[in-house]
Amino acid sequence: MAAGGEEGRAAEPEAAVEPEEAAAVEEPRSFKDLGVTDVLCEACDQLGWKMPTKIQVEAIPVALQGRDIIGLAETGSGKTGAFALPILQALLETPQRLFALVLTPTRELAFQISEQFEALGSSIGVHSTVIVGGIDTMSQSLALAKKPHVIIATPGRLVDHLENTKGFNLRALKFLVMDEADRILNMDFETEVDKILKVIPRDRKTFLFSATMTKKVQKLQRAALKNPVKCAVSSKYQTVEKLQQYYIFIPSKFKDSYLVYILNELAGNSFMIFCSTCNNTQRTALLLRNLGFTAIPLHGQMSQNKRLGSLNKFKAKARSILLATDVASRGLDIPHVDVVINFDIPTHSKDYIHRVGRTARAGRSGKSITFVTQYDVELFQRIEHLIGKKLPAFPMQEEEVMMLTERVAEAQRFARMELREQGEKKRSRNDDDDTEEAIGVRNKVAGGKKKKRKA
Repeated sequence: MAAGGEEGRAAEPEAAVEPEEAAAVEEPRSFKDLGVTDVLCEACDQLGWKMPTKIQVEAIPVALQGRDIIGLAETGSGKTGAFALPILQALLETPQRLFALVLTPTRELAFQISEQFEALGSSIGVHSTVIVGGIDTMSQSLALAKKPHVIIATPGRLVDHLENTKGFNLRALKFLVMDEADRILNMDFETEVDKILKVIPRDRKTFLFSATMTKKVQKLQRAALKNPVKCAVSSKYQTVEKLQQYYIFIPSKFKDSYLVYILNELAGNSFMIFCSTCNNTQRTALLLRNLGFTAIPLHGQMSQNKRLGSLNKFKAKARSILLATDVASRGLDIPHVDVVINFDIPTHSKDYIHRVGRTARAGRSGKSITFVTQYDVELFQRIEHLIGKKLPAFPMQEEEVMMLTERVAEAQRFARMELREQGEKKRSRNDDDDTEEAIGVRNKVAGGKKKKRKA
């Protein structure tokens, strides 16, 4: 990937990547046993982190020894703590501004990581800044001018500031973290990551966290890491043990009625419902609202403020149903999700793991229900093959579902009308698509145009 870094490092013996040190750590009882300093142990205690998670046990001692890390861990495993604690400890030893950079694929994840840094570092006065798209660049430039200790950024917007914000550089950077690296690379941010690697010091510590080890991630590892230690918590794709997983096999045209039936059956729980498109997320949210449910959408075509607003309402339990596209399936830590519903089956089996990983977090139990229509059988079989188990059918009363169809049909009609009205309003305002993916693609197109002009 990054020029210059590849030749020197790719030739290192593969044994260097083996997790010898990581595996040798004894099962510790507390963060103190891992070598975390007292003031940070207290911060963990205030956050309610009693025991370190598996990835923290493996990664923190190695990171404190000053080694580069590749962390492979399932979703909901406490990765943020695994890199935040060593960074904050190093910052305590040698205080410095613009000390660490965390790259993440989505804005929501960036805000969440920032919250954890602020919470862990509040007693030691750590300042962090979030640099993502969809937010005014001027206010971000001012925040960068104050030189925060930690920057959490999506790659596209960070490159924008590195190229255009006067006086801002990362020449003194000591730590680079790439969280959800597989997804950063899947979203076409390779060029941006390359640019960032070129302008930060070679002499730094690098932590690369990823749910899956793809070819692109291996290439990035060779370019960006020196003699890393691998901390793998689960190399097999698996879902959490305390998660009860079900499926329901239904005719496609009654999907909405079955959803309403399940929400009624499991009333009193909090739900995350995954849809495949922004449009279907919005439609289903409107449909459920028309039937009296407190449902809110979260998808890439909403403005950043609305997305954060939806998330905060759901986190604060002011709403019990969050409808989301896969923008929300990875990395978001909402502790109280009781049930995950795959309303639209994911086309990539690995996305199933991330979606259902929103529930049964941190040792709690949870349920997931996947809707399988006549068109989804093959995709569902792939999921069962990936997780290595056959899922049981969720118990249902078909006749009760059929009694709902009339009310649901009425609500569908209203939802379609509201969607049409929203679409017309949007066209008149000429809203731009503001997703991170769209920005990645748009930047590439714009880059191509600039090159043509220069030529």
